[in-house]
Amino acid sequence: MKRYIDLIEQTFEFPQVEFKVQNNELLFHDVPLMDIIKKYGTPLKFTYIPKIGQNIDYARQLFTDAMKKYNYEGDYTYCYCTKSSHFSFVLEEAIKHGSHIETSSAFDIPLVRKLHEKGLVDKNVLIICNGFKRPTYMSYIADMLNDGYKNCIPVLDNLNELAVYEEKVNGKFDVGIRVAADEEPNFEFYTSRLGIRYGDITSLYKEQIKPSKKARLKLLHFFINTGIRDSAYYWSELSRFVFKYCELKKIAPELDTIDIGGGFPIKTSLHFEYDYKYMVEQIIENVKWICGKNNVPTPHIITEFGSFTVGESGGVLYSVLDEKLQNDKELWYMVDGSFITNLPDSWGLNQKYILMAINKWDDMYHKVNVGGLTCDSMDYYNSEAHSSEVFLPMIENKDKLYIGFFHTGAYQESLGGYGGIQHCLIPAPKHVLIDRDENDQVITSLFADDQSSESMLNILGY
Repeated sequence: MKRYIDLIEQTFEFPQVEFKVQNNELLFHDVPLMDIIKKYGTPLKFTYIPKIGQNIDYARQLFTDAMKKYNYEGDYTYCYCTKSSHFSFVLEEAIKHGSHIETSSAFDIPLVRKLHEKGLVDKNVLIICNGFKRPTYMSYIADMLNDGYKNCIPVLDNLNELAVYEEKVNGKFDVGIRVAADEEPNFEFYTSRLGIRYGDITSLYKEQIKPSKKARLKLLHFFINTGIRDSAYYWSELSRFVFKYCELKKIAPELDTIDIGGGFPIKTSLHFEYDYKYMVEQIIENVKWICGKNNVPTPHIITEFGSFTVGESGGVLYSVLDEKLQNDKELWYMVDGSFITNLPDSWGLNQKYILMAINKWDDMYHKVNVGGLTCDSMDYYNSEAHSSEVFLPMIENKDKLYIGFFHTGAYQESLGGYGGIQHCLIPAPKHVLIDRDENDQVITSLFADDQSSESMLNILGY
């Protein structure tokens, strides 16, 4: 039999930029993960903060280079979608690297105000306010505009929304319109429930925005649920959207920006291949060509990247508590956490992540199923993005095996009910922040300890 390291090196191109093995143990961005485990124990979630800024800088460079290549006349603005992860350390790192903000619900607005109180953003920060808005959300947006956040832009999601701002906002303000894109052909619905349908956009502008003494149409927003992918569906929807921009621009000269929602994919397999540079160049070239064909100026471009910003910064580390052979061929590794509560996308959406052993890379391997601690039969992980099987080192000797799931930084905390009631009252794991100082030395800190029984019982009324 071969060693686990042989399996990985023969199956993938390995080592990779963020993964390498040293002394039989896995390093993530040159951080020895066994050192983290020895200091903090398992289970634990971690965030490698520098990766957030690296991805923001990378995307901005791609768009800057593509605009230069095609002599594109327009500016590029990077926005972070707060819904991907609302944690302060994420927003602070994103803002440090020049990101602006996209919100999706009412309580995002007090979050922005907290950032302003800390001196991290000023009132010129661009705030794209998306989502179908309840009265509180709209009221908060109006308050922001009245308080001098002049670049807070509500993106109209239904035909009645503008009237609220007309009533509540004192001075002039910008608005956007979200276009209701068609969903992917295999989706359950034909058209997105969010946004204004194509047939209503022009009349919304003519009947409500143009006559207004306060509102000015600044941007047109476009969101594709599947993200930016090289598919006929994506290019068809993007082209349709840009043609609508050109049509509207001819009657709304103040319109000068498009907001391309739906972000870049992230690496969820060691086999991951995606040509970011090609896709950005194709977007810029397509937008410029369509605008040229319609004799309208090219728009400024905003992108909203959530998972791309924060996803690849996160990971979850477990220890294998024991193994159980349940029949002749089904071997289970039981871990000290739960997939339902710690990685809900893996359970609810069958999302695959990069799964690798942290130690024992020189040991023999075999096929296993990985089981979580809850009593739910669906609390397991037994297939990879590239394969219907999971292979991990054997645990024949006394050394405990540790495993890690990587690039889990987007959505999992909020979907899993961070700090709330967990399935089977499995506590939320501790959360460790990994950063680097000015000398590029690794520094770690405990952001949150394991959830306590007292905190859960308090929520439950005990």
